[in-house]
Amino acid sequence: MARKTGPKHKVCRKYGEKLCDSPKCPLVKRPYPPGQHGPGNKRKKVSGYGKQLLEKQKVKIIYGLLEKQFSNYVTEAARKVGDTSKILLSFLESRLDNVVYRAGLASSRRAARQMVTHGHVTVNGKKLDIPSYRVRVGESVGVISQSKGKKLFEGATEKMQKTDAPAWLAVDAKTTSAKVLNAPTVENPNFNPKAIIEFYSR
Repeated sequence: MARKTGPKHKVCRKYGEKLCDSPKCPLVKRPYPPGQHGPGNKRKKVSGYGKQLLEKQKVKIIYGLLEKQFSNYVTEAARKVGDTSKILLSFLESRLDNVVYRAGLASSRRAARQMVTHGHVTVNGKKLDIPSYRVRVGESVGVISQSKGKKLFEGATEKMQKTDAPAWLAVDAKTTSAKVLNAPTVENPNFNPKAIIEFYSR
């Protein structure tokens, strides 16, 4: 399966925003582009089209998606009745790897995707290894019993208890599971979904 690879922190510095899930992102200490000329370079002014393109690139990096996969989400969202940008966000947030991350089972979306592809995750009690699976309202995500004793999930209960899960997700740390209560939403995404829809509407 095709996926995004490469140095994630270098991308954060390139765009001047924290796009990874790591609390140790170097952008905090080095808020300038990577490379030997980075510290002295000022970020260039960006055109309207450039800003829309930037927003598209950012969301692809955040969720670890390739262009075709992401454009398919946009196309599907545009066919639905309602606010296309909110529908797009709901599609992205309801991905299985994202739900695993939001529940606190993984420290990053990249780690969550690995958990899913390696067969550690269940949906409604059945093992599912498809990161892009769209978790529906009412479905529960958990860890297969054979994996709970593995080092990968040491301290999972404590991590889930400390996780600030979104309102649409009910987390049960004792059973290392989470249930989707409502259609996923994001209050303050660090990208502009409307600009993305405008980019693909050109």
